[in-house]
Amino acid sequence: MSQHIGIVGCSAEGAALCYRTICVEGARLLGPHAHPEISMHTFSLAEYMKCIYGGDWQGVGELMLSSANKLAKIGADFLICPDNTIHQALSYVEARLPLRWLHIAEVVAAKAAGRDFRRLGLVGTRWLVESEIYPEKLTARGLAYVRPNTAERAEINRIIMDELVYGVFKPEAVAYHQRVIARMKDEGCDAVVLGCTEIPLIMNDSNSALPTLDSTRLLAQAALRRAVQG
Repeated sequence: MSQHIGIVGCSAEGAALCYRTICVEGARLLGPHAHPEISMHTFSLAEYMKCIYGGDWQGVGELMLSSANKLAKIGADFLICPDNTIHQALSYVEARLPLRWLHIAEVVAAKAAGRDFRRLGLVGTRWLVESEIYPEKLTARGLAYVRPNTAERAEINRIIMDELVYGVFKPEAVAYHQRVIARMKDEGCDAVVLGCTEIPLIMNDSNSALPTLDSTRLLAQAALRRAVQG
């Protein structure tokens, strides 16, 4: 019997990609049409954004904790959250979590170290790239990182919040990310963290100047391994 995965959702596109990945790759491990039991709880993204725009990270954490408690009550064995940005609030409620939480940045950092990368570019929302979510996990493994510059942070954030979370994927958005990633390569990066769970919907190894670390799919794969192997 595999374990029951609880997904604390935030934005629809990222949560859906994570869910689909678990289901598709689960069939490869467990047989046709098979995957672990999965439950998801999501508050409206507007509730999260109200807190984030107001700088209320405690409030973000309380939403995450509420979802976690609901998932625990219906039988989830452990939790994941396919949203990088709101992990900034995890420390506010971590001591009260009812179940183990697989940290998305720790999963990505482990994969980066396992692939012998040394210097990573980081793209995501401005809240994510200005936070210590990834720096803490990367430096703990001896990995260096490069953040986008101020103008790049603003434009990538606009693309994410005005386009990607609504399922709008434009060639111009791809081209912009390609330019940012190419600059990071010029600065000595040997891979790039797609640190927004929607960015993998437009960027991947085939159109990036650097190997990509897809935070959404890496988290889904880690959850699947834990569910199957215990």
